[in-house]
Amino acid sequence: MATQYSEYGDYTRYADGHGPGGGERRHRLPLALRAPVEARAWREFAYVLLSLPISILLFTFAVTMLSLGAGLLVTFLGIPVLAAGLAACRGFGSVERTRARALLGLEVATPEPLRPRGRGAMAWMGAVLRSGTSWRHVLYAVLHLPWAVFSFAVAVAFWSYGWAMLTYPLWFWLFPMYGGQGGLQLYGDEQHQVYLDNPFEITVTALVGLLFTLATPWIVRALTTVDRVLVHGLLGPSRLASRVVELESDRGVVVDTAAADLRRIERDLHDGAQARLVALAMDLGLAKEKLREDPQAAARMVDEAHGEVKTALQELRDLARGIHPAVLTDRGLDAALSAVASRCTVPVQVEVDLAQRPAPAIEGIAYFTVSELLQNISKHSGARSASVDVWRVENRLMVQVVDDGVGGAGASGGSGLAGLAGRLDAVDGILVVDSPVGGPTRVTAELPWRA
Repeated sequence: MATQYSEYGDYTRYADGHGPGGGERRHRLPLALRAPVEARAWREFAYVLLSLPISILLFTFAVTMLSLGAGLLVTFLGIPVLAAGLAACRGFGSVERTRARALLGLEVATPEPLRPRGRGAMAWMGAVLRSGTSWRHVLYAVLHLPWAVFSFAVAVAFWSYGWAMLTYPLWFWLFPMYGGQGGLQLYGDEQHQVYLDNPFEITVTALVGLLFTLATPWIVRALTTVDRVLVHGLLGPSRLASRVVELESDRGVVVDTAAADLRRIERDLHDGAQARLVALAMDLGLAKEKLREDPQAAARMVDEAHGEVKTALQELRDLARGIHPAVLTDRGLDAALSAVASRCTVPVQVEVDLAQRPAPAIEGIAYFTVSELLQNISKHSGARSASVDVWRVENRLMVQVVDDGVGGAGASGGSGLAGLAGRLDAVDGILVVDSPVGGPTRVTAELPWRA
């Protein structure tokens, strides 16, 4: 599907990805000149205009309910009034998030819901009063009014004066015809009056109005930036709640990854070493029966069984290495990654620059990240060489794998790199893939040190 660029972008693609005639429609006017007539500028101006009446209503309601509730706290009625006021402020917050999304294009997640510790009205009121989200909505109601007054005054002044002066050549004739003066009065006292009434002054007025008109959208955008901060910071979920949601998601990824690893180990044991050991037991049983009748045949069967034992042991070693290699525990990342690189189908240069070892869990994740990336290089890249670099930056472990293959790799949904990115994200890690078509491919993993 075609990408819809921002209204302030350099061009727009239509639904089929092209403009009229099958090409991209480029704007003929530069951004600075067309900004005053862009829809985005008018939406932001509308947001500022609506902010004043809405903030007055919200401020009045919030202060009234808080004052009334605080005054009634000496009676039982104070708590229900406060709870009702806070709940209503949360409702206003929902309206403000919708308005910001419609006019500013700001997506703000819904804050965490109330969690009453029981049933009934008292439990609900307690949850409302305990909720930090409720009090942040009240703070928004109080803080937004002075800012709405200021932004309304600035935006309306610039917008009205800019367009009025820009269009002055179209309506200055009203003054001599209906006002009894030559034009718009710029200055006047008992002795002197200055009117904008000659062609030069009219032209200068229009040019000044043009400057005001061109600057107004950017001034309004700067004003709405503060609104974005207020809405996002006070009407969205708290950082703690967002972090809890992120950790719950990461925990799910960790659990799913662990379950998948257990299933893989069970499948490898069942289809590999276990099957060989069962066949080995049967062969040894047959060799035992033939030992007296045909010693030579029994010896051949024992010799074949010996080869099966070696194969089963190798499979068990590979499986154990896949769980956690002994060389990593004993000698660290440098030796372990060198061992992995030696099994890659292309030459790999490994450079590990670490003065000390990170936490064992992080070390293991770094090892398996490089191992999986080198497997991808062997299977899919068509590369002739690769390199692995590991270093530390402050409290982060950096791992970078580069190959000169065909490129085109991506961490899109369903790919192996997407699963790898999910595993890193579960421990606050980051995976960055830079793989243009034609190569080279550069995959950088960033992990917490946690030593």
